[in-house]
Amino acid sequence: MTLPAGWTARRPTKDDVPAILAVVHAADTFAVGYPDFDAEDVEAALTAPFFDPQRDSWLVADPEGTVVAWATLDNPTGVGREFVEVHVDPERGGSLRAPLLARQLDRVAGRAAERGLPALTVRAAVSAPETHWAAELAEVGFTRVKRYVRMTRPLAGLPAEPAAPTGVTIRALRVDDEADLRLFHRIFDTAFRDTPDYEPLDFDRWREQIPTYGRVWDEWFVAEVDGEPAGALQSSDQALDQDMGWVRTLSVLPAYRRRGVGAALLWRAFTVYAAKGRGSAGLGVDLTNPTVPVTLYRSVGLHEGRWTDMYERIVPAAGV
Repeated sequence: MTLPAGWTARRPTKDDVPAILAVVHAADTFAVGYPDFDAEDVEAALTAPFFDPQRDSWLVADPEGTVVAWATLDNPTGVGREFVEVHVDPERGGSLRAPLLARQLDRVAGRAAERGLPALTVRAAVSAPETHWAAELAEVGFTRVKRYVRMTRPLAGLPAEPAAPTGVTIRALRVDDEADLRLFHRIFDTAFRDTPDYEPLDFDRWREQIPTYGRVWDEWFVAEVDGEPAGALQSSDQALDQDMGWVRTLSVLPAYRRRGVGAALLWRAFTVYAAKGRGSAGLGVDLTNPTVPVTLYRSVGLHEGRWTDMYERIVPAAGV
């Protein structure tokens, strides 16, 4: 990567968290209208499993030493796809995105070789204002494969939770019960098996990821139909800084779909969020997921907001 005279590229350390956060806040404000990261998110990214900041990440600083760009890779499970992120201060580092992307793609090729794979699929996200970033991705062989929509609803004046359909009951996850955690995982894993992008994780690996979602255990729910497991809802604390309760996953087993189970789970989550004083509720929708129609979300008062496109390409392993 060739840089202008006086500019430098180096690997990040945990001491760089404040500087990285400033860059990410500038990038997020341009892309989505508000800062969407905090210091803990940056620290988590630099210490994530299957990630080495001295090999998988770069910082670029201007001649005054101010960090203006941060490139990183993400693969929290160590299997399946890689995700590349290139955050730049739009006013000072916009020209750096393409060369940093090229460097990261080279690293993905190396990671594929290290895993003994012939190639890896890599993805990158693009928000609506990032038209130049979309063009840079397309120029090096990425194609748009899907769109995610953020849906939200206010919780002020939330109606009383409707009665669940006959035979449907909703209860909180019994977090201290190993068998109940395994049941929750089984529902989640089974329900997502027929979605296009699902990468299965066994129970132990899934459990290892739980702390990254926050410990809002009283916001995780299990649905039963006539006493049989039917669905599950997992909340996350990722939107608390926006005064929002966040539905991370909604899982309904195939045999119980279109029977009101998903709506009952959502209403229970909204009711708990509202009782805690949250101002709104939200979730992200993969528009290519055939198992959860947007009409379900609209029926419980959620409305579409901003969108994010996902771009993808195949990167052959180094030496192939």
